[in-house]
Amino acid sequence: MGKKKIDIIQLDRESVIPIHKPKLITTLSSLFEDGPERDEFLKFCKRVEYTIRAWYILQFEEMMHLYSLFDPIHGAYKLEQQTLSPEEVDILELNFLAYLFQKAFPCCKHFPKLQQSPWHPDLYLQKLLDSHSVFRLLSLLRLNMMDKSNFKLTTDDEVEIALSGQYRLNLPIIVDESKLDKRLLTRYFAKYPHENLPHFADKYIIFRRGIGIDKMTAYFINAKVDTIIARFFGFLFRWTGISRCFYEKSSAQCKKEQENPIQINTDAERDGVSVERIHIENMKLSISNLMKKITIQEPTFDRMIVVYRRVSKKEKLKRGIYVRHFKNIPMADMEIVLPEKKNPGLTPTDWVKFLVTALIGLVTVIGSLSMPKIDIWVIFAILSTLSGYCVKTYLSFQKNLNDYQNLIMRSMYDKQLDSGRGTLLHMCDDVIQQEIKEVIISYFILMEQGKATKQDLDLRCEELIKEKFGDTCNFDIDDAVQKLKKLGIISQDDVGRYSCVSLEHANETIGTTTEEIVKAKQGGWNI
Repeated sequence: MGKKKIDIIQLDRESVIPIHKPKLITTLSSLFEDGPERDEFLKFCKRVEYTIRAWYILQFEEMMHLYSLFDPIHGAYKLEQQTLSPEEVDILELNFLAYLFQKAFPCCKHFPKLQQSPWHPDLYLQKLLDSHSVFRLLSLLRLNMMDKSNFKLTTDDEVEIALSGQYRLNLPIIVDESKLDKRLLTRYFAKYPHENLPHFADKYIIFRRGIGIDKMTAYFINAKVDTIIARFFGFLFRWTGISRCFYEKSSAQCKKEQENPIQINTDAERDGVSVERIHIENMKLSISNLMKKITIQEPTFDRMIVVYRRVSKKEKLKRGIYVRHFKNIPMADMEIVLPEKKNPGLTPTDWVKFLVTALIGLVTVIGSLSMPKIDIWVIFAILSTLSGYCVKTYLSFQKNLNDYQNLIMRSMYDKQLDSGRGTLLHMCDDVIQQEIKEVIISYFILMEQGKATKQDLDLRCEELIKEKFGDTCNFDIDDAVQKLKKLGIISQDDVGRYSCVSLEHANETIGTTTEEIVKAKQGGWNI
C-alpha cells in the first residue's frame, strides 16, 4: 500500500579532519625510508603539538575562569564572593559568550573592580600589554571557540530540513518557553549581531558539527500498521477534500519539494555526499512485508552543543549558563537536544482521526436508526469497531509517549557527552587536536611535494587524506597556512607559492619546548 518515496539530503563536507592524531603521525612517519629523517619528523610533530598547546592554554584558562562564575551549580557562590554590581556581571556574561561565539573579545576596562579581580581576563590582557607581548595579545583576541572547533550555528532552514521527517520520535515536541531566560542571548546578539540567527536564538542556540549515519533494523510492526492507517486516512481526506482545510501548500509546491533534494549547508566549497533518508512513512508497505524485518536510515549530526539559561524567579536572579554536549543525534530526532521540553500530547492527526471516527459512527448510527428494521447487532458491531479504533489510537499515543520518555532517558546516558565545564574541556581539546593535524599535514605536503600555491596545497592535503586514510574533509588551508607562518617554517615567493624549510631547520626554528626539558629532567626527579 503506497509507493516508495526517495528522500535525499545533500551533505557538504566538513572541515573536521576525521583522523586520530596518533594514526596520522604513525602513517606519515612510516613513509620515511631514512631512519634519522623519520626521527626528525617525529620530533617535529611533538614540538608542533607542545607549541600549539602553549598558544591556547592561557586562553582556555581564562575562559574556564569566566565560566566558573556562571556554572549552574557553584557559580552563584563564586559571584557572591566577588561583590560585583549587576552591570559588571552583565559584562562578564558577554565576555564568556564572546569567548564562545565572537572573534573580537569585548574589553571592559572601565570597571575598576573587574581589573582588580585576579581571575578577570582584562587583568590578563593588561599583563600582556605590560610585557609588550602584542603578538600573543592579538592571538588571544582572535579566539572563537565554536569556530575553531568547526561548530556551525544552526539556522531555521537547517532545522526545518532536519525535522521534515520522522525517525524514532513520532510525537510533536514543544519547548516550554516560560522556563527559559530571554535576556542573556537577546542582549548578546543585540550587541554582537550574527547572520542567519534562528527564530529561537533569544532563548537558546544550537551548534552542530560533523555528519554520520544511524541505522536500525527491526520488524516495526506497530509503526507499519500506523503508517498504513495514516495513508488510508490521508487518501480519505484528499478524496473528501478535508485535507484542504489543514494544509496550505499547493500541490505544485509539494511536487517541487519532492523533486529537489533538500540540503544541509556546511559552508563547504566543493561537492559533498548524498544520504538517503529511509523512513517507514516513505516505504512501500503491504500485507506481505508487514512481518518482515526492515532497515531504516537517517543522517546524524555527529556533535551538537546547546547553550541556554533557565528563567529566574523575581526574588533571586540566577546567572547559571547551561552548555550541553550531545553526540550522534539523528536529524529527524533533533528535538532530543532541546531544553526544557514539554510532555507531548496528541498530534493534530490523532485528533482528526478521533473526530472523523466519531463522525462516521454518528452518521452510521443515524442511518441505521432511520431504517424500517433496526438491527441492533449491526449497530453494536459498527460502534465496537469504531470504539476499538479510538482505543487503538489512544494506546498508540501512549506507546509513543513511553517510547519518547525512554528515548529521552537513553539520550541522557548514551547521547549526552558532557555538560558545563566538561563540554568546554572537550572543545578545548578539539581545537588543539584539529590545529595540530592541520599543521602536520600541510607541512608534510610541502616537504614531500615541493612548492605550491594555497589552492594547490589545499587540494593536495585533501588528496593525501583520501588516499592514505580513506576519509574526506574540506581542509581549512587558510588556518593551516596562518599557523605555519606563525611558526616561521614556511615562506612565500613572488608568484604566491609556499615552500617550507627542512625538518632540521623547522625543529631549530620552533626550538626546545618546556615539555621536552621537563621530560629530560624527569628521570632524576621523584614525582
